[in-house]
Amino acid sequence: MAIVELKVPSPGESITEVVIARWVKQSGDVVEKDEVLAEIDSDKATLTLNAEDSGKIEILAAEGDTVKVGDVVVKIDTSFKPEAKTETPKVEVKADAKKEEPKKETAVAPATTNATYATGTPSVAAAKLMAENNIKAGQINGTGKDGRITKQDVLQALSNGFPTAAQVISNSWQGGRNKEKVKMTSLRKTVAKRLVSVKNETAMLTTFNEVDMSAIYDIRARYKDKFKEVYGTNIGFMSFFTKAVCEALYHVPAVNAMIDGEEIVYNKYCDIGIAVSAPKGLMVPVLRNAELMSLAEIEKGIKDLAIKARDGKLTIPDMEGGTFTITNGGVFGSMLSTPIINPPQSAILGMHNVVERPVAVNGKVEIRPVMYVALSYDHRIIDGRESVGFLVRVKEMLENPHRLLFGGKLPEEVLLGL
Repeated sequence: MAIVELKVPSPGESITEVVIARWVKQSGDVVEKDEVLAEIDSDKATLTLNAEDSGKIEILAAEGDTVKVGDVVVKIDTSFKPEAKTETPKVEVKADAKKEEPKKETAVAPATTNATYATGTPSVAAAKLMAENNIKAGQINGTGKDGRITKQDVLQALSNGFPTAAQVISNSWQGGRNKEKVKMTSLRKTVAKRLVSVKNETAMLTTFNEVDMSAIYDIRARYKDKFKEVYGTNIGFMSFFTKAVCEALYHVPAVNAMIDGEEIVYNKYCDIGIAVSAPKGLMVPVLRNAELMSLAEIEKGIKDLAIKARDGKLTIPDMEGGTFTITNGGVFGSMLSTPIINPPQSAILGMHNVVERPVAVNGKVEIRPVMYVALSYDHRIIDGRESVGFLVRVKEMLENPHRLLFGGKLPEEVLLGL
C-alpha cells in the first residue's frame, strides 16, 4: 500500500498560513489524479488543492481550519483505483412499439422513502434559483435522487405559485428573528486591514468631472460589428478609458508614482489594474505595459482576466505590481462614488454609469450620454493642479478620441506644430 501525502502549497512569498475554504471531496472518496480536492483561501488569492495521484483520500483538516503552508492535509491510498467508466448500452426501440406515457411526479415523496443527508438539499442550479426568488428549502419537496431538490422542482414550484397570503404578509422577507454568523475569509480580512490602513496612512482626496460619451458611442455604433469580425471581441468603454489613462499618465507622471520610504518612485510604464468582480469579491488583476497595447489587445486582455477571476484561477502574479487602477462601478448602476486607493499606488480612477443628461452645446441644450468620473489620489505626492489636470486630459481624450492617436493633441494641432 502506497500513501501519498498532500501538503498545503505556498500561495506566495510572506504567506505562512491559509484557510481550508471548502472541501470538494469527502474522506473515503476515490479520486483520479489532478482532480480538485479543496479550495484554499490565503491573504491574497484563492487556490485549489489537486490530487497528485489516483486513490482513496483521507482528509486531515476540516473546513474553516487555519493550517500552515507545508502541513499535510490529505493522504491518498494509491492501492484504490477509480472504477473504469462504462458506457450505458443503447436500447433499440422498435418503431411500432407503444410509447409509454411519462409518469407525473408528485410533490409528496412516497412514505416508504427513507430520508438521507441529501433529502431537502438543493443542487447548485436549484440553490441559485431559490436564492434569486427568496425560496426556502422547506417550501419545496425534492424529487431528485434521495430527495434532493432539482432545478426542475424549483421551476415547477414557481409555476404553481405559493400561498398568496404568505406573499402579501412577508413580501421579500420570510419572517422570523434568526441570525447567521459567517467567518470572514482570509482574503476579506486582509482587504479590510488594507482599506483601513489606506485611510489612516494616506492623505486621500477625490476630484470629479463629467465626460460626454457621444463620440465613443458613435465609434462603437459604426465599427462594433467590423471590430468583432476582425478581432473576435467586442469593443467596450474600458479600452478607451485605459488608453486615455495611459496617455494622461505620460503627461502627468506624479499620478503614476508611488512613495517608497522617503523617496518617490516614478514609473516609466503603465501597468493598469482593472477591478473585476469575482465569486470571492473584487479582484484587481493587472494589464502589463498597457501603454503599448492596441484597443483590441486591451479588450482581449481584460476579457481573459475577467474569465480567470470568474473561474477562481487568478494567481498572485496576475495581481501584483500595478501602477494605477481603474474601477467601473457603472456596471452595477453606480452614478457617483469615491473609489479608495489601491496601495502602494497613489491614484485610482472610478467610472460610473452613463445617463442621458441635458448639456449646453454651443448655446443650445442637448441631451447627451454623460458619465461622471472620479479620481481619488494621495495628496502627499499629487497636488490639486496635477490631479485636476490629469482628469481634464482624460476627459478631453474621451470626448475627442482622435487625441489618442496624437499624444493627446488634436490632428489640427499636430499639423500646425502646436
